Amino acid sequence: MPTFNYVVRTKNGVKQKGSVSASNKQTATQTLQQRGLAVETVTEKVKMKAKGNTRVNTHELLVFTRQLSTIASAGLPLLQGLDILADQAEDPTFGAVIDAVSQEVESGETFSDALRKFPKAFPDLYVSMVRSGEASGDLDGVLLQLADYLESTEELKRRIKSAMTYPVVAFSMVILIAAGLIIFIVPQFKTIFENLSAGKAQLPLPTQILIKASDFLKSPPALLIPVVLVGIVLALRSYGSTQGGRYNLDSLKLRMPVFGTLFRKVSISRFTRTLSTLTKSGVAILQALEIVERTAGNEVFAKAIRESADSVRNGETLAEPLARAEVFPSMVTRMIAIGEKTGALETMLMKISDFYDAEVRAMVDGLTSLIEPLLIGFMGIVVGGIVIALFMPIMKLSEIVSK
Repeated sequence: MPTFNYVVRTKNGVKQKGSVSASNKQTATQTLQQRGLAVETVTEKVKMKAKGNTRVNTHELLVFTRQLSTIASAGLPLLQGLDILADQAEDPTFGAVIDAVSQEVESGETFSDALRKFPKAFPDLYVSMVRSGEASGDLDGVLLQLADYLESTEELKRRIKSAMTYPVVAFSMVILIAAGLIIFIVPQFKTIFENLSAGKAQLPLPTQILIKASDFLKSPPALLIPVVLVGIVLALRSYGSTQGGRYNLDSLKLRMPVFGTLFRKVSISRFTRTLSTLTKSGVAILQALEIVERTAGNEVFAKAIRESADSVRNGETLAEPLARAEVFPSMVTRMIAIGEKTGALETMLMKISDFYDAEVRAMVDGLTSLIEPLLIGFMGIVVGGIVIALFMPIMKLSEIVSK
């Protein structure tokens, strides 16, 4: 049903703005007049047309899922809930997607099939769980599980970003400060040193190195440095777009000092939480493993999951191929084996995920506490080294002038 934006005045002459749903403009006007309002303008709200490749912010998807779960549990019809959420969506693009899904459902499509037409907005995991909820008649419960899953995933992403952003920004600031001192300040001291010494004495080695670095950064060849850095980034990105390159780069990430352990724990937590959420909602184990493989986020883990799925298809348990892959710690594979034997696999997977989420939180907090003093020390060494190198000749000024 179309939505109309209006401007009206109350009986007291107060101007109000808002929107109302109606079959046409005349009906919308009559509805407002029946409320005792003096209508000034009524215009139809133009809705954006959603495309299948429309991307949606994870936070928007989380809010939509939780609100739709509340609406469904309250007993409101799905179509009415979708119309409400489409109208109140903060992002017009996402509002257009919800409206398009609503139209598909109204035309006879199932909710999951309507969502599948927007793969960039609703990933495979989302669609599969919704389909499972439709089949079991527990759509509101599945939506609640999805909301909890998305919230946990988003929280984990925020922690990782906060752990990575601070050192990158701080390190960049140190480099910029050092470059500014070398390019703009050192040349002024160079002129002073040349006038004072007049070739009578040799400048200290640190000062000579600093001056040569300044001369190089001000020379034309130095302009190639950004070009080379951009070229390296593009080459790595191109290499990472291939399957072999992506596997090698992800393997290298897992072997990085300190951060490699963090990446490994994040991947294990994502794998176990996603698989637990899917199996708990009723998705078949093989289909769940295919979805988990695509959402692993690391090609090393994706390969291990893919090979494990093949083994499960041939009649093996899940724990056995995961143990052979030598990617997952023995604690993880043994707990999965116990879960399979006791019939409580999803519960065991969630316990593993909770454990590794706590490990990631503790590690991120520890890294943040450790990185801050290290960066301050690094800044002190770089900036202090430049200042000392500049003032070494001045401290020996009397010796240089006397010669």
